[in-house]
Amino acid sequence: MTVVRFYYGEQIPLEMHKTRIVQKLDLIPVEQRLEAITMAGNNTFLLKNRDVFLDMLTDSGVNAMSDQQLAAMMVADDSYAGSETFFRVEKKIKEIFDKEYFLPAHQGRACENILANAYVKPGSIVPMNYHFTTTKAHIVLRGGTVEEVLCDEGLKVTSDHPFKGNVDLDKLRNLFEQYGAERIPFVRMEAGTNLIGGQPFSLDNLRAVRRLCDEYGVMLVLDASLLADNLYFIKEREAAYRGLSIPEITRMIADCSDIIYFSARKLGCARGGGLCTNSYEAYNAMREFVTLYEGFLTYGGMSVREMEALAVGLEETMDEAMISQGPQFIAYMVDELQEQGIPVVTPAGGLGCHLDAGRFVEHIPQSQYPAGALAVALYIVSGVRGMERGTLSEARDETGQEKLADMELVRLALPRRVFTLSQVKYTIDRILWLYENRKLIEGLTFVEEPTVLRFFFGRLQPVSDWQSKLVAKFKEDFGGGL
Repeated sequence: MTVVRFYYGEQIPLEMHKTRIVQKLDLIPVEQRLEAITMAGNNTFLLKNRDVFLDMLTDSGVNAMSDQQLAAMMVADDSYAGSETFFRVEKKIKEIFDKEYFLPAHQGRACENILANAYVKPGSIVPMNYHFTTTKAHIVLRGGTVEEVLCDEGLKVTSDHPFKGNVDLDKLRNLFEQYGAERIPFVRMEAGTNLIGGQPFSLDNLRAVRRLCDEYGVMLVLDASLLADNLYFIKEREAAYRGLSIPEITRMIADCSDIIYFSARKLGCARGGGLCTNSYEAYNAMREFVTLYEGFLTYGGMSVREMEALAVGLEETMDEAMISQGPQFIAYMVDELQEQGIPVVTPAGGLGCHLDAGRFVEHIPQSQYPAGALAVALYIVSGVRGMERGTLSEARDETGQEKLADMELVRLALPRRVFTLSQVKYTIDRILWLYENRKLIEGLTFVEEPTVLRFFFGRLQPVSDWQSKLVAKFKEDFGGGL
């Protein structure tokens, strides 16, 4: 991806690829969108994709593959054991991360399950820069507790701090002193902290965490699912490493990590995941859970065709032109919205553009899920499916009380090599209209609330008839139903 300035003055990101295969989209009328989201229980996860125009729910498993990845899938060795495909992926993992042992899994949360089974027990404390929903769930289910040691700047929605995903080293040291290494199986660092807007950590911070872990004899585990974005931001924002190549920065990150795990649905633009390490002890502790929950050690729940695509995708992740597209498209969207006074997370991070629902619909109390309501409203007026990242994504505490989120965000993910700039501009336009009419949006309440990971399949209803009023205003202003 290259940012160019046009003769007439606008500066835009320029795609460094051409589109050879296309997929048809439909933009259904606004009345049908209201009907669709009602049938989906006001949960964008439960929408049928045929009712979605632009799917910005996530970048997991929906990044576009390259021609080289598609070609590689045709030479897969579909063997139950000893597949040559596995050894090609293993070789690529060693080349990029310099890790001797690789365990495949069907996706990132499977890796979390394996890690939790191998290392978490009742009373365990797991420090991390910030939690992710499924990571926390696996740890809690095994009797552990997550302790966030994020830097204070990380929870400021509007900021100019370049690395809001950094660990506060004093907080981490205090945890080590309070609980002792025997209760802390590992420290987890998430590249591109998902729930606070895809914010990166700096390489200097990661190295400092590594030194602290060494001091107390604790493993450092890296969730590298959003590593591509974090690599881009280190090279762009961290002066000490600007002159290094992406493979060099990757190796320095890997050298800090005892175990690396990732969702290939994000990293590598394939569908699967895996864990890698140089420790035979760690490999041995985890591999039995691969065969128990995933499959044999040379496929681990992955299709071998996806494994071939992963090997190529990891290599393409080392290309700065490839990994820059997401962050640059996101930065364009954030800058355009911010210029129009729309509250967004700054600085622009990875993964997607994040609307600050806490300010966008500040009249909605957190107990009525403002981010969830905003995601629903945006779908109704645009056909764009975003994702709630706020209180709805949290879980109630052991007494049944609502745990209010640190931030109320709507994530508009921008999968790699998928959307055009005109589609991004369309989304910006509908957000601008919605902001002008934000007082029409009201809250949501549960009618079917699962106890675990409720944001995936819970069902809600509006607290009033605000959605029909929103549709009426939309049709009045746009003179029709699209």
